[in-house]
Amino acid sequence: MPGLYSPLLLRLPRLLQIGAQSAALCVSPVIALRVLSVPTSLRYRPVTMQQSGTFQYPEVFRDESAVDDYHGYKICDPYKWLEDPDSEQTKAFVEAQNKLTMPFLEQSPVRGIFKDRMTELYDYPKYSCHFKKGKRYFHFYNSGLQNQRVMYVQDSLEEEPRVFLDPNKLSEDGTVALQGYAFSEDGEYFAYGLSASGSDWVTIKFMKVSTLEELPDVLKRVKFSCMSWTHDGVGIFYNCYPTQEGKSDGTETSTNLNQKLYYHVLGTDQSKDVLCAEFPEEPKWMGGAEVSDDGKYVLLSIREGCEPVNRLWYWDLQKTNGITRNLPWIKLIDNFEAEYDYITNEGTIFTFKTNRNAPNYKLINIDFNNPEESSWKELIPEHNKDVLEWVSCVYSKFLVLCYLHDVKNVLQLHDLASGTHVKTFPLDVGSIVGYSGRKKDSEIFYQFTSFLSPGIIYHCDLTKDVLEPSVFREITVKGFNLSDYQTVQVFYSSKDGTKIPMFIVHKKGIKLDGSHPAFLYGYGGFNISITPSYSVSRLIFVRHLGGILAVANIRGGGEYGETWHKAGSLGNKQNCFDDFQSAAEYLIKEGYSSAPRITINGGSNGGLLVAACANQRPDLFGCAIAQVGVMDMLKFHKFTIGHAWTTDFGCPDIKEQFEWLYKYSPLHNIKVPKDDGIQYPSTLLLTADHDDRVVPLHSLKFIATLQHVVGQIPKQRNPLLIHVDTKAGHGAGKPTAKVIEEVSDMFAFIAKCLNLDWIP
Repeated sequence: MPGLYSPLLLRLPRLLQIGAQSAALCVSPVIALRVLSVPTSLRYRPVTMQQSGTFQYPEVFRDESAVDDYHGYKICDPYKWLEDPDSEQTKAFVEAQNKLTMPFLEQSPVRGIFKDRMTELYDYPKYSCHFKKGKRYFHFYNSGLQNQRVMYVQDSLEEEPRVFLDPNKLSEDGTVALQGYAFSEDGEYFAYGLSASGSDWVTIKFMKVSTLEELPDVLKRVKFSCMSWTHDGVGIFYNCYPTQEGKSDGTETSTNLNQKLYYHVLGTDQSKDVLCAEFPEEPKWMGGAEVSDDGKYVLLSIREGCEPVNRLWYWDLQKTNGITRNLPWIKLIDNFEAEYDYITNEGTIFTFKTNRNAPNYKLINIDFNNPEESSWKELIPEHNKDVLEWVSCVYSKFLVLCYLHDVKNVLQLHDLASGTHVKTFPLDVGSIVGYSGRKKDSEIFYQFTSFLSPGIIYHCDLTKDVLEPSVFREITVKGFNLSDYQTVQVFYSSKDGTKIPMFIVHKKGIKLDGSHPAFLYGYGGFNISITPSYSVSRLIFVRHLGGILAVANIRGGGEYGETWHKAGSLGNKQNCFDDFQSAAEYLIKEGYSSAPRITINGGSNGGLLVAACANQRPDLFGCAIAQVGVMDMLKFHKFTIGHAWTTDFGCPDIKEQFEWLYKYSPLHNIKVPKDDGIQYPSTLLLTADHDDRVVPLHSLKFIATLQHVVGQIPKQRNPLLIHVDTKAGHGAGKPTAKVIEEVSDMFAFIAKCLNLDWIP
């Protein structure tokens, strides 16, 4: 999903594509939460601002006896009690912080104007690509300000679309969202997942497509699940967890272990589902199933973390008279040395996208009758620079390949049999954010976007002699003359001399005199590439606050393949922070902005980035906004799905890796700036009560420490605040109303702290 929230998710391994969505997985070990009884010790002062301009923060209980031993290092964790989200003390802390933050945001004269403008400009039609299932076409559409996009169906491209599924009717406030779906092979049955309040927990339901009849089947305890129908339409593979003690609504911090793969037969109770795979000796393993294009095989992709590697097992469904037991899987790949993504197969010849000896990825063929590695055939070799992002087989004879060339997408058509290049589709500088087209289809749809284009959907009929795409739908937005703005890509030098790409968006003809406020965004982790995307709120910042938008493609992401990713992970994580700080220095050097006028922003792993950089270089930024950030690098692996991130961060239980993590952990590196003239940048943390991806305790402990260490010193006049949202999670499925509210708060904070005036 392009836009504000697409880069906020920590990378979770992809099991398989379900329509336009991906399933994902991650788990972590349980932690015993310590509940402190501190009714008299936990005190809060009145949440007011002193006339001198400094804040008077809540006085918060510090448990100095909470000390953990890491390989002989004694580390105090005085706010450990905030790890219990249900304690009265934690609830009081959150309430006091919100009571301090909200009046400050509401005092910003820009907040109401920004919200009105955002509401006006966000009210434009939003479409997805059409995709064909069975004899019908489907697509998603949001008329403008609907909280959730609506799924439509039509019998042909020429007919009028009808509402198929409207998630907006499932809750009054729009906090129930569609989270994954799968059609049966004939398109007559529909399985779909629903999540509430932003949680990763999903309930799978079923519908008969022709009549829109809701079927009685309900699958619960589902999280990070595949959804794949057998081609006979009898049932579906999915993943779920064993029942656990306590609640499972997204507000808990307990771990998810021992995920299992089941097969559900339509029309039966979940208790009758067939267990198809489990890993009792490897409780962190997770395996998603995918039925092959021809329906004859089921492939099991097993992962244990976020590294792009997986085991690949399979079973020939023709050898099974119905799925009635744990399948006797054949272990094609039984190690975690590389990644293998199934693309298609012709009989026993299977095509995979892999990074085996190819950090930029390539396509190979493996004959299941002769699976030894020495017999593998290279179909399309690795490109020496461009990264192969995804591949799809279409019309039984073509492969659609999407490459990333200097952070810009390239779309190509190749011959399935030989791998020969057939055509490169024309694209402007930007991103492919939507695609549909399967092996049985004779047409494809793909959607393009950029910083200045909300979206163009193209259609190509592959039965034609001349393969020329046509514009199927172009999305237009009122209120902006986009020709007044420009996007440039620069390559700046990081601390070690590495060239880092960065996109800069600004109004044409501006003077580079350092006077402009800048909004610098980064992520830098988990092999995720941050490609150009359209954001109304950021364009409002450029247009009405005179701003510069900068997106730095720092190491740790996937912009240049696994080599780029590994250069910013594990013991190389400091490269991410150096790259981001060098981006700010470039903006200053080239006259785009100045240190007091630069805002840095990131979410999730990007929230870690923002906090670490604010700790290391408080002099370099005027404002820091960290959304749902990972802040405690010594304990992240102990909550919900955090253990899976050790493949990118390292594990503090290992002494060498603890030493990496302790050096930059945001929570453990907050210090009063030495220079008398330097204070911490104005800081706003954003988190939510149902975030079971990066649990809120990260942000709560960080802000408590920041206010204690830095907030009490006289020179710290910049605010250090947090806002904890309710009925919201890590970002996915967030209703439009909450999106508008959050970005209005963010930019109101920036405008107030940097003294920016609204430009009509």
